Amino acid sequence: MTQTTIIVPGTTANIGVGFDCLGAALTIYNEFQFALAEGDHGLTITVEGEEADHVGTDKTNLVYQSFFKLYQKIDRVPPSVEIVIKLGVPLARGLGSSATAIVAGLLGANHLAGHPLSGREIRDLAIAIEGHPDNVVPALLGNCQLSVGEAGNWQICEIPWHQDIVPVVAIPNFELSTEEARAVLPTTYVRGDSIFNISRMGLLLRGLATNNQDWLAMALEDKLHQPYRKKLIRGYDAVKAAAIASGAYGLVISGAGPTLLALCDRGTENAVVASMSQAWKQEGIEANVLSLALESRGLIDNE
Repeated sequence: MTQTTIIVPGTTANIGVGFDCLGAALTIYNEFQFALAEGDHGLTITVEGEEADHVGTDKTNLVYQSFFKLYQKIDRVPPSVEIVIKLGVPLARGLGSSATAIVAGLLGANHLAGHPLSGREIRDLAIAIEGHPDNVVPALLGNCQLSVGEAGNWQICEIPWHQDIVPVVAIPNFELSTEEARAVLPTTYVRGDSIFNISRMGLLLRGLATNNQDWLAMALEDKLHQPYRKKLIRGYDAVKAAAIASGAYGLVISGAGPTLLALCDRGTENAVVASMSQAWKQEGIEANVLSLALESRGLIDNE
C-alpha cells in the first residue's frame, strides 16, 4: 500500500476521578494522509486548519516521530513520506491532540510497512510514546476505556456509557501545557483524599452505565488533580456553577485542561452549552462550546 488516510478522534481523559487511567473518544477529529514519496527527499509535512502555524513540519513533528518509532521497532529504515495533517482537534487544550498524532503516526507507518505489527503491539507502543494510556487507548479503540497495568501487562476494559449522557466541551481561547498542569500537582496525598477518589471511581463507572444523575453528580468530584489544576484555568468556578445551574450533572477538567467537560442528560445540552459560553464570556474569555457524542468506532481492535 503506497498511501493511506487515517481519521483519529479527539479524547477527553480523567473524567474527574479516573486520573491517568480513564478516557473517552469524542466526535471531534484530526485527519492524517500518508503517501510514499519517490526519490530521496525524505519528509514533506503539510498542515491545514486554524492552528496550522503552531505545528512543526520537520522531523520533530510528533506524527513523524511516531512514524519513525514504528520503523525502529521493526528494524527497518523509514521510507520517504509525504504527510498531510488536517486539524480539527484544538492543540494543547486537553482534548488529546498529541494522542491523535501518535496514533496516526503509528497506524500510518504500519499501513505503509505492510502491517507488520498487531493492534496490541501498536497500542502498547502508543502508550509507551505518550507515557500514559488514558488518551491513546480510546483514540485507538473508541468508546470509553479504562486502562490498568504497566508496560508489558496492560488490561483494557471498555466502560459502558449510557446513550442519553451528552458530553459538552467548553474550549477556551488559551492553551495549557500538560507539563504545566502536572507541575502543580503534589507529590504525596493524604489517605482521606485517596479514599475519596477510590470510592467515587466505582460510583462514576456505575453512573456512566446507568445515567443516574445523583451518582454522577457525586462521582464527578475529585481531590487528586482538579483542586490544583483549576487554579490555572481562569473562570473555572464560574463556568462550573453555570453548567450545573443549567442542568449538567457536573463538570470536570478535560485531560490536563484548559477545556472543561460537562456531562448532562439528552435534551438539556443546548442550555448547558449556552450557559457555559456566557459564563466564560463574562470572564472576558472567548470559548468554543460544543455538544458532542461518544465516538464508538475503534480504529483497531484490542487483540
